[in-house]
Amino acid sequence: MTPVDQNFFAYLHHRLVERADDELLATSDGTSFTYGDIDRMSARIAACLRDAGVDVGDRVSVQAEKSPQSLCLYLACLRAGFVFHPINPAYKSNELETLLRHAEPSAVVCDPCNERAVAALAAAAGARVVLTLGADGCGSLIDRAAGASERFATVRRSSDDPAALLYTSGTTGSPKGILLSHGNLQSNAEALTSAWGFTARDRLLHALPIHHVHGLFISLGCVLSSGASMTWLPRFTVDDVLGHLPGCTVMMGVPTYYTRLLAASEFSADLVRGVRLFVSGSAPLLPETFAEFERRTGQRILERYGMTETNVIASNPLHGNRKPGTVGLPLPGVDVRIVDDHGTALAVGEVGHIEVRGPNVFKGYWRRDAAGDFTADGFFKTGDLGVIDDDGYLSIVGRGKDLVITGGLNVYPRDVETVIDELPGVVESAVIGVPHPDFGEGVVAVVVRERGSVSSEAEIIAACKARLADYKVPKRIVFADELPRNVMGKVQKNVLREAHARLFVEA
Repeated sequence: MTPVDQNFFAYLHHRLVERADDELLATSDGTSFTYGDIDRMSARIAACLRDAGVDVGDRVSVQAEKSPQSLCLYLACLRAGFVFHPINPAYKSNELETLLRHAEPSAVVCDPCNERAVAALAAAAGARVVLTLGADGCGSLIDRAAGASERFATVRRSSDDPAALLYTSGTTGSPKGILLSHGNLQSNAEALTSAWGFTARDRLLHALPIHHVHGLFISLGCVLSSGASMTWLPRFTVDDVLGHLPGCTVMMGVPTYYTRLLAASEFSADLVRGVRLFVSGSAPLLPETFAEFERRTGQRILERYGMTETNVIASNPLHGNRKPGTVGLPLPGVDVRIVDDHGTALAVGEVGHIEVRGPNVFKGYWRRDAAGDFTADGFFKTGDLGVIDDDGYLSIVGRGKDLVITGGLNVYPRDVETVIDELPGVVESAVIGVPHPDFGEGVVAVVVRERGSVSSEAEIIAACKARLADYKVPKRIVFADELPRNVMGKVQKNVLREAHARLFVEA
């Protein structure tokens, strides 16, 4: 008996065929692409790469700007059984070299402007072919694909076969490549499409990058599996989003997107009256942002929780209470538990390590043993700290590596950040631990003040002393114009720790 094809593209393809004449996406300048256009273009790209010598299971590394053609390249890799490896377009040559050497791709696709430099790095990594794709959708990949057939038989894959390779830490430290399978992508697409009520009547405002799980798998999985459409923006800008939101029913973004919209006087309830759902992820959403957004628009942002190794783990409900400061309930089929340092399950309300198990969880790392990252009963150790309340809602306290141990006592950064962020004149804060001669680590808060605020270090420390145990109170407050963030809006606490590593040594 022939095994059932479990290629994720085979799951999506029926929508591409069924809605061939319907619009899948329109770019910011109004250029429209139907489901059929995307299907045919992805078939030609798949044939082009296959004819260039890329084999089933080979990695295809892509450092290209967001475009409809780059979406087709992703789908082409799925249908041909290649492993899609997206790379942040902002990465420089040394960062790119590290990733290519580790991924060992058969093919590399890059911006035409970078072709010469990338070609040398690709050759050193053993790549057989280098093709180009620009932000305008042009390049040697598209030129070569133009002559290929529009008919391409989807390559049979099992649910455990790798579909994508992503690196979580960029190029800091030892490369850590995460292999996501066809089954991982399909299970999450099915779960989220149902959980968030996606239908063919929806139109997503897509302003996220597509070298990351959020914009690539979460957003696209919901759209393609439901037959919905998209407004396809090259990047997030307040003006573009304000201009296109009235024509959309769903927006997905990171917290920074929402704070920037709230800073725009034009952003109002009337502007978004046609939007049924706002989703936030990739970084914690401040309760203050949640509350202000509801006050301005009458809508409650739906916050969810996920990571590269797992896609989405938990989500606040579409219908029901969306609790600010929480990431909601585990998705159907996903098990979440909180354990102590010894792996013993903790009671409701106790802070501990988050572990997760389900069809969304990756099988392992590329060329790295992941045995230590899983428990004997198959739970993945996320590295995050969290707590589950009486209603089953999960809250993220912080990353395990961000835990501050001062004088032998544990300080969860979120506890301190919540107090500081509520103070007048404070925009946001990030709490870190840095070497301290007496306590091992000293608690330090990096604070961004509102323009014109005169809040002082002494005032903030005094306010913390009034609401926190002494050992949690920051020993120093450092002011900054802004907090360093990665492309998905997550505060880079490693950057802050490095910048202030000698704060107490030099005091």
